[in-house]
Amino acid sequence: MHPKGVIWTIGILVALYGGSMMIPALVALYYGAGHAVEFLEAGAIVILFGASMMRYGGNPPKQLSHRDGFLIVALAWLVLSLLGAVPFWTTGTLPSVIDAMFESASGLTTTGATVLSGLDNLPHSILFWRSMQEWLGGMGIIVLAVAVMPLLGVGGMQLFKAETPGPVKDKLTARVTETAKLLWYLYLGLTVVCAVSYWLAGMTPFDAINHAMCTVAIGGFSTHDASFGYYHDIPLQLMAILFMIFAGINFTLHFAAALHGFSLRTYLEDEEFKAYISWIAVMLIVIGGMIAWTGQDEAIHVVFNVVSIATTTGFAVSDYSLWPPGATMLLLMTMFVGACAGSTGGGMKVVRILLLFRQGMREIRRLVHPHGVIHVKMGSQRISSKVTEALWGFAVLFIVCYIIIATLLAFTGVDIVTSFTAAAACITNTGPGFGEVGPSGTYAGLPDMAKSVLIFGMILGRLEIYTFFVLLVPEFWRD
Repeated sequence: MHPKGVIWTIGILVALYGGSMMIPALVALYYGAGHAVEFLEAGAIVILFGASMMRYGGNPPKQLSHRDGFLIVALAWLVLSLLGAVPFWTTGTLPSVIDAMFESASGLTTTGATVLSGLDNLPHSILFWRSMQEWLGGMGIIVLAVAVMPLLGVGGMQLFKAETPGPVKDKLTARVTETAKLLWYLYLGLTVVCAVSYWLAGMTPFDAINHAMCTVAIGGFSTHDASFGYYHDIPLQLMAILFMIFAGINFTLHFAAALHGFSLRTYLEDEEFKAYISWIAVMLIVIGGMIAWTGQDEAIHVVFNVVSIATTTGFAVSDYSLWPPGATMLLLMTMFVGACAGSTGGGMKVVRILLLFRQGMREIRRLVHPHGVIHVKMGSQRISSKVTEALWGFAVLFIVCYIIIATLLAFTGVDIVTSFTAAAACITNTGPGFGEVGPSGTYAGLPDMAKSVLIFGMILGRLEIYTFFVLLVPEFWRD
């Protein structure tokens, strides 16, 4: 392990992050109101902190081991979540340390849970900073660093392995740096297309840019207290549904499709994509049937809310916590399934659920044919036992962490419904839950201890469990 190399690498990430704080300052200057000076101060503080880390780290590391990569990723999300709170302090938007850290961690992890209210009256600079945090966190500050660091003499393979979610990455090019750049171009291009589409559909340019960043990042922060329900235009809501679904697809699949002129066949040949679309369709039919039977909500609202929760975006156009208990239970299930691996979404990921199901079916068949040779496959690819064992380990750790977080919330005095749904909403990086933290409420009323637990839950979910727990293994720290 190379401690100084780790410090230097995190330092460059911090400095870049501080530089991004200058953009909201420009937004404040453009609109002639806000907190331009405060954002400049915050950016200067963070850049200085990053520069100090780089100075202490010495020269750029020549090589990073896989252990360095895991440590950098875990520490980067913790440090950046903390430093992202600085603008909330300097502007006085959130004087509470815990509240500022909660809002920052929620943005950077693309969770979308918020402690803020009165969004319609907040300065443009604050609203833009929240959205930009989600956009930066969407593809990962680390992946951005993979594209930048080689220019500074730092390799990025170890970081990319630790950050990129999903059990397989066979659609990536051999050169990780080039792949990271291409993925960011795709990510940026999708954001621009989404923003222009929202603008043409009737949003103001500012709202269009903010909502596009949060849609493509599958984050769910909005510039209005009513979230997407502020807009009653059906074509606009349909457009958001389309972009949420598209952002929930594996970006390496988008990358592969782009190489073939965005051929639809590329998507249809991918089993995770088919399972993802099928799962959303089933939820729409079942939940839509329940709501149609009771007549509690409009059809377009049902489709929007189901897609938003299924992709772990967190936008809302109505209060789905008022739906029948069966429908809300299914929504809770969709949080855990989440979007596709390699997307900007959260949850356990569709490919993992699909492989776990096939592994379970294989065990059933082995009871019938104890001497048979039965393999788990994804398409024509045979999945090794190492992958399936890792998947079972991930699933167990994920559920255990969820139960622990929910129990800790209950110990802080939070009611049972809020405890279990807030824990689910944060560890799956969805955002709004049910009860006190439903789409019509915020997390502001929770005790500080509960918010601290949820900050950990959001970061844990973003790190996909293993990246954090590997640091707790004693062997990790031995040379």
